[in-house]
Amino acid sequence: MTTIDEARRRAESDAKSRGYFLNPDDSFLGDLLAGLVENERRYGYPSCPCRIATGKFELDRDIICPCDYRDPDVEEYGACYCALYVRRDVFEGKTPLNPVPERRPEKKQAAAVSYAAGVQTEVTGKPEKDTDLKKEEPEEGSGNENEMGGIAPKMKLWYCKQCGYVAFRDEPPYVCPICKAKKEMFAEVRLGLVG
Repeated sequence: MTTIDEARRRAESDAKSRGYFLNPDDSFLGDLLAGLVENERRYGYPSCPCRIATGKFELDRDIICPCDYRDPDVEEYGACYCALYVRRDVFEGKTPLNPVPERRPEKKQAAAVSYAAGVQTEVTGKPEKDTDLKKEEPEEGSGNENEMGGIAPKMKLWYCKQCGYVAFRDEPPYVCPICKAKKEMFAEVRLGLVG
């Protein structure tokens, strides 16, 4: 099991690789690291301690720390959503640390809340009532069935047109983790059988 010290070293290493810093408030930082360790113990991966995770990797992929939204948040607001990672000016106290608006798409937030509450929804962001829960039947062998009999997000293969990074997920990353190209620089790779 990952310890808080290991989580701190991992976060420090990642922050350094991007030119960021960890939150200078030791007590607050300790709480965030404890949350990451707890989520890693609970789900098997360190999902964001400030968001609702489901334990379903496909639904939580974008909020595994460092989340998909960290880089644009740090760039625009000086900190990530949790304020685990901060810019130098924030770290040095030259810029105040203000709340960071949620950048995660509403449909993903709603899907996570619904899943955590035990209500199945389509991944449209609109939770459905138990009484009129609409289940769309997946095509047999489509690979889109999930453990609860619903529809998993459709996984696609994306590549970054700028650096060639490849990701297999329902949507392209918000920012390329390699070259920081924006989401719009990703294109879907469509694979077909030959022969």
